[in-house]
Amino acid sequence: MKYLSYAFLLLGLLSGCSEKARKTAETQTNTATTTDTIATAAIQPALASFSADSLLGHIKILASDAFEGRSPGTRGEDSTVAYLTRQFTQMGLKPGNPDGTYVQQVPLVGYIAQPTASVTIGGKKTNLNFPSEYVAVTRRFVPQVQVNNSDIVFVGYGIVAPEYGWDDYKGLDVKGKTIVMLVNDPPIPHPQDTSKLDDSMFKGRAMTYYGRWTYKYEIASEKGAAACIIIHETGPAGYPYEVISGGWSQENFDIKNPSKNMDRVPVEAWITDTKAKELFRASGKDFNALKKQAINKNFKPVLLGAQANFTINNKLRDVQSKNVIAKLEGSDPELKDEYVIYSAHWDHLGRDSKLQGDQIFNGALDNASGTAGLLELAKAYTRLPEPPKRSILFLAVTAEEKGLLGSKYYANNPLYPLNKTLANINMDGLNPYGRTEDVIIVGYGNSTLDDVLARAAATQNREIVPEATPEKGSFYRSDHFEFAKQGVPALYAKSGIRARNHEAKYLQEKADIYTAQNYHKVSDEVKPDWDFSGAVEDLQLYFRVGYQVAQGNNWPEWKPGTEFKERREKMLQPQQ
Repeated sequence: MKYLSYAFLLLGLLSGCSEKARKTAETQTNTATTTDTIATAAIQPALASFSADSLLGHIKILASDAFEGRSPGTRGEDSTVAYLTRQFTQMGLKPGNPDGTYVQQVPLVGYIAQPTASVTIGGKKTNLNFPSEYVAVTRRFVPQVQVNNSDIVFVGYGIVAPEYGWDDYKGLDVKGKTIVMLVNDPPIPHPQDTSKLDDSMFKGRAMTYYGRWTYKYEIASEKGAAACIIIHETGPAGYPYEVISGGWSQENFDIKNPSKNMDRVPVEAWITDTKAKELFRASGKDFNALKKQAINKNFKPVLLGAQANFTINNKLRDVQSKNVIAKLEGSDPELKDEYVIYSAHWDHLGRDSKLQGDQIFNGALDNASGTAGLLELAKAYTRLPEPPKRSILFLAVTAEEKGLLGSKYYANNPLYPLNKTLANINMDGLNPYGRTEDVIIVGYGNSTLDDVLARAAATQNREIVPEATPEKGSFYRSDHFEFAKQGVPALYAKSGIRARNHEAKYLQEKADIYTAQNYHKVSDEVKPDWDFSGAVEDLQLYFRVGYQVAQGNNWPEWKPGTEFKERREKMLQPQQ
């Protein structure tokens, strides 16, 4: 989960909005508000069931030291799965797995990498310090991987994107080589106004999947590289290097498969920008100059005249982790076999015995809060006089922190057909700082779920705004993305930054403090000043969205131009 560093951007106040368009929007909003006011009476018992105290109570338990940071394959997982199962059972929800249980088994392989690395330049060998200067893993399920005297090539952003006429490799054979690349997408200036980015190239400020670190290792695997090193820069990455060094130096996981991941690039690594610049200088190269060249589609790979050496010893174990799932069966005999899924990841980073003092990554906001929200939503649906027409699934997934693995496994091995799954509504970090006047949609403009949420927000006199930092690629960083990749319309929203009861900069400062001081650190614990009144309002919105989809005549759709639209349309085509 990435806790967003929010900024303010209002819809409907964009320059060029016509008076006619404004009046039309007002009429639609007023009509929607009237309709939703009538609907509210039917769902009032559910809306009234949400409780800040109940939410905080779940968080305190899930984020307690007794749960040991909720890492997959530990006693913390056992405690978490037992707690969620008990809660769903007490609510009277049916087991979500058709086999009669509340769990979906997720076969994983746990691996702890012990890397050593060096770079040789002009006959001089420089050892790299792990994890302060670099981290490296192999996702191949083997005891050891070695890379010796591998030529290092700088490949810019490491992207091959035919639709943009972009190829950072220019035909260079990088088999057996160590490729070094920049994080994120190339920030290409607008040809007429260099103060802003060109929206026609890699979506301008917004990150495309080409900028995601997972893509960079995927293309390295496809190209047959021996190792792939991403240069970390805090601004483009959206988080400090310590987030990577902390997570990658512990046990990590991947989904178990027959190929043992032997098709993956042998070494996947990150290096600090400070160390990268030092190595570039030693190779006689100017890092900043090459970085500037890399934003041009005519860029060609640059051999650094250096060789990389890696040895990674892997400690492996099989881990049978679990997604937890409960079901509220729909009331309509014909529609109950169609589904709306609410999701949140239950896992966090566990315990690090190498730390002095506090060793437990409690993950109170990330994501005990989202898991607690899932329980509150489940409770709310049981308070309805009658279930909605379609069935509702409450899915708490494992191993999000290890690469969205639980949601990926479900999306590839669904317990209920995805062509009958109308929507996924995901929660990853609820708002603990009070009520807001706005709601942020991560990936705004992708689907008609945005419109459903906007109508729901109008009942709270709140406004929908897009995320302020789309360049950080948060749409690709939580579990909804795995559903989106398969074609299922997905909604990922957050509280906004305009606080109702505090000064303008209050929420921005709180978000920045969390990102800098608590995100993926042992200090992500329950704080005495938390106020979940805003989170309760958000959960009520998510309830309204899911309920309307489950009751409505129209299925949510991807909007034109969205990369998931074609996949959804193929999925919904009649079977021959």
